[in-house]
Amino acid sequence: MTVLTDFTVTALRDGVAQGEFTATEVATAFNAAVAEAQGALNAFIVTTPEKALDAAARVDADRASGKPLGKLAGVPIGMKDLFATQGTQTTAASHILEGFVPQYESTVSQKLWDAGAGMLGKLNLDQFAMGSSNETSAFGNVISPWRRPDGQGGLDTAALAPGGSSGGSSAAVAARIVPAATGTDTGGSIRQPAAFTGISGIKPTYGRCSRWGIVAFASSLDQAGPMARDVADCALLLETMAGFDPKDSTSLNLPVPDWSAALSADLRGKKVGIPREYRIDGLNADVAKSWDDGIAWLKDAGAEVVEVSLPHTKYALPTYYIIAPAEASSNLARYDGVRYGLRDLPDHAGLQDMYAATRAAGFGAEVKRRILIGTYVLSAGFYDAYYTQAQKVRTLIARDFTEAFAQCDVILTPTAPSSAFALGEKSADPLEMYLNDVFSVPASLAGLPAMSVPAGLDSTGLPLGLHLIGKPFDEQGVLNAGLALEQRAAFTARPEKWW
Repeated sequence: MTVLTDFTVTALRDGVAQGEFTATEVATAFNAAVAEAQGALNAFIVTTPEKALDAAARVDADRASGKPLGKLAGVPIGMKDLFATQGTQTTAASHILEGFVPQYESTVSQKLWDAGAGMLGKLNLDQFAMGSSNETSAFGNVISPWRRPDGQGGLDTAALAPGGSSGGSSAAVAARIVPAATGTDTGGSIRQPAAFTGISGIKPTYGRCSRWGIVAFASSLDQAGPMARDVADCALLLETMAGFDPKDSTSLNLPVPDWSAALSADLRGKKVGIPREYRIDGLNADVAKSWDDGIAWLKDAGAEVVEVSLPHTKYALPTYYIIAPAEASSNLARYDGVRYGLRDLPDHAGLQDMYAATRAAGFGAEVKRRILIGTYVLSAGFYDAYYTQAQKVRTLIARDFTEAFAQCDVILTPTAPSSAFALGEKSADPLEMYLNDVFSVPASLAGLPAMSVPAGLDSTGLPLGLHLIGKPFDEQGVLNAGLALEQRAAFTARPEKWW
């Protein structure tokens, strides 16, 4: 029996185009899967089954009349609730935007709808994309579909983190309730959740995808990207999402390559760099083994492996956690209770009281923490000591990559320092939580394309990811290396259904 929810994006698109099944049948199957899992996983903030069916009906009508179909015709997807969607609530998982219904569409989501995709709903995330476990959402934790085996043939009952901030996206893709989803990546928020849930996700070069209509966290770091079950789907989705947008001043005015057509797992003539600084003290043994396996797989694909140095890597996390909160404190100043979103107006209160009450009620603890950090490092007397210094170190981190890429074409590292952890395990200690981004943050600071590909399971039965970092604008090199890893890892594990 054909189970449509097991199909990849490419298989769904081709099946609809060839008449093997209708787009309406696909949308109906995924709507049912979303409804069945929502109570257990909490992956969606809002579900929009009618929008998925409406888009499917248009595709079926176009096919019946012989009209050309788009690249994603008949494929329903999940939309991270950071993308403005016209007529559908957009909250960034924060109470301060609860009830906000945009009258416009983000550039990225509009490109996907124009290509024939439909929307299954708005996916849960860490509030304002601030988090690594999806525990900071005002709408409750997302629960990973993965569970640790209990050693007795069953599953442990401990709920696991799906990663963050794109935890709703990663959980939904891994659970097969969406074939693909959008994510955003500021310091690893596509790649780390992809690794935790055994899926693929790519952050393109900064500027490849328009930021217009995406709720801002840190403007010099935020970048949209796709999350899907394999590399080919990520390539297809990224082709659709990317492109120049005059509404975004940081948008790259470059043609979008046909990454899908040029996919190749033949890496002969390519060099893969292994940064010595990423062999951190106390590296998890399963992660280290996975990394060694990845090196062997890329050699098998024809690549030459060379050691490279990224000496300023050790400063990447403190640099990120100065720059990102500083930009957040500026971006989030717009939520004041005056123009849109929540307004908390105490009796006989003045304007300043309204600001304070609105932000106290609307922002979560992690958002407040980062706003306070950001405001502090931007304040008089500390700006040069912290923010200016961090920007200088960011330049050195980018220079390290430039020098490393003089010796290699792509860099291979682990995606995260461990597999998924239990909800609540790290949330009490913000510094321990921030360490989850230790491998992903440097590429974000340098604005480089980077991707996570599933590599296998660790000794506890949970997924691990391998992380590829490419030269600026060389998404093709990253995708090709990702395909080589994917073919050799032959990762077919999926979460055992418990919901």
